[in-house]
Amino acid sequence: MRLTLKIWRQSDADATGTMVGYQVDDADEDMSFLELLDVLNEKLILSGDEPVAFDHDCREGICGSCSMVINGHPHGPQKATTACQLHLRHFRDGETITIEPWRAAAFPVIKDLVVDRSAFDRIIQAGGYVSVPTGAAPDAHATPVPKVHADRAFTAAACIGCGACVAACPNGSGSLFLGAKITHLGELPQGQPERDGRVVRMVEQHDAEGFGGCTNTGACTVSCPKEIPLDVISQLNHDYIAATSGRGRIA
Repeated sequence: MRLTLKIWRQSDADATGTMVGYQVDDADEDMSFLELLDVLNEKLILSGDEPVAFDHDCREGICGSCSMVINGHPHGPQKATTACQLHLRHFRDGETITIEPWRAAAFPVIKDLVVDRSAFDRIIQAGGYVSVPTGAAPDAHATPVPKVHADRAFTAAACIGCGACVAACPNGSGSLFLGAKITHLGELPQGQPERDGRVVRMVEQHDAEGFGGCTNTGACTVSCPKEIPLDVISQLNHDYIAATSGRGRIA
């Protein structure tokens, strides 16, 4: 396959970036998208040019670090797929592909396609945890969890924190990520003692990081590689209103 790549190049956080064109003549349809970038970088290094910086880790669709916008779509045009699991057979021979970083105020560009997503880490530090005693694992079914709650917790826990929801949102909101974390812990007995305080602290941190507000466009869940449902944002709003209206208990 012959592909033309238009890639955002930015030397550092303070530099002015620009789109730069490259051509790869020996791409294979069975390559993953990150392997395509590996091939390009090998050519750039051999020619003495600066390789394209991009994030990656597991390359198995688990960690979410392969954050890039491909042809205008976070993680690319293939639904429920991370960039590392996107294969070139979904593109046409001779196609031009644009590759950009996440674009959101809360995710500043570090270099090329690499953005600083540590805002998500600080939101988790603000309340995305449970304070429970450690020790031996409890006996099975020692703490009953109704199946409907367990299923919803598992669905929300599938969020990998990649930030595609933020990149897709016209407001740069992290509400789908935040709603997933709130719903995951709020559906389980272990998450109840701190439930009210958790949602207040995490929402405050979310806003302090510069994320926008949710206006229910639904672009976040469409772009989510793990298909986190939009109703987790409803749960987020419900818990926040309950905690701040006096109906909940701030912990």
